[in-house]
Amino acid sequence: MSPTSPNITDPVSIVEVSPRDGLQNESVLVSSDHKLALIDHLVTMGAKRVEVVSFVNPRRVPQMGDAEQVALGLPEAPGVRFIGLCLNERGVARAIATQGNPRPLDEAGCVLVASDTFGVVNQGQKIEDGITANSAMLKMARDAGLYAQVTISAAFGCPYEGPVPADRVVELAKRMADAGAQEIALADTIGVAVPSQVGDLTARVIEAIAPIPIRLHLHDTRGLAPANAWAGYQAGCRTFDSALGGLGGCPFAPGAAGNVGTEELLYLFGRSGIATGYDLEITLEANRWFATIMGRALPSRAGKAGDFVARPIPTGANS
Repeated sequence: MSPTSPNITDPVSIVEVSPRDGLQNESVLVSSDHKLALIDHLVTMGAKRVEVVSFVNPRRVPQMGDAEQVALGLPEAPGVRFIGLCLNERGVARAIATQGNPRPLDEAGCVLVASDTFGVVNQGQKIEDGITANSAMLKMARDAGLYAQVTISAAFGCPYEGPVPADRVVELAKRMADAGAQEIALADTIGVAVPSQVGDLTARVIEAIAPIPIRLHLHDTRGLAPANAWAGYQAGCRTFDSALGGLGGCPFAPGAAGNVGTEELLYLFGRSGIATGYDLEITLEANRWFATIMGRALPSRAGKAGDFVARPIPTGANS
């Protein structure tokens, strides 16, 4: 079976990113205790991979200033893998240092930006510098026993340069595969992609780096993230990032809205007969709980509407 004609009933894996990408752009700081309670809820929902912290400069992303404290309090959660996002070698070193914790991190998630301008704004480096840095970071993480994966950010469009050539993204994926990445994610960081674009690029990257798995990280700025996820699934992707309630956004990407909501993906794949390993009702309960922590309803549309169930006919309704 070719990468572009996958089994259409294959289950999917959903990586929960709400504790990191879901919260990093929030102006009101969420306490470490509430972050850890959120992680507990995600595990109860069925999450098997959770991006829990980002090891970044707290002056640039204040919400992640308690990364070590959160990492120190992670639940044992057998069968669940916890991820720390790392933007440089210092970040990888901080992820490695959690190996002294009762429950260390399992994965280091690195980031390579697909445009020079956004790369400088986000990480202070152009593409070629990013390739060099990420190559060293991936080796550093693997040598320490961490699962080393990398996200190609702005893979479908840059907030400053506009469209990003697909050929460039495919080449970057190859470079990261050659550098030892154990998984490569394609990120629609600002939510500009359309399904045909996602399907085409996903298929091309799968063909270029197989058997290394790929992942899709989609933002819902224009309401197309669920459709883009479906296009990616049809092209052969089987792992997707999402955030409870559709929270998220990037402090350095103007106009970027939240991640695709976990509820959206559970509804999309569940109603399509595709297993996710999550419980939608428990996820909806978690959504309602975290809305009380955030002090507002969360953006996810499926989180507000709930599952599709038949309702009783109102008394006195006309036949």
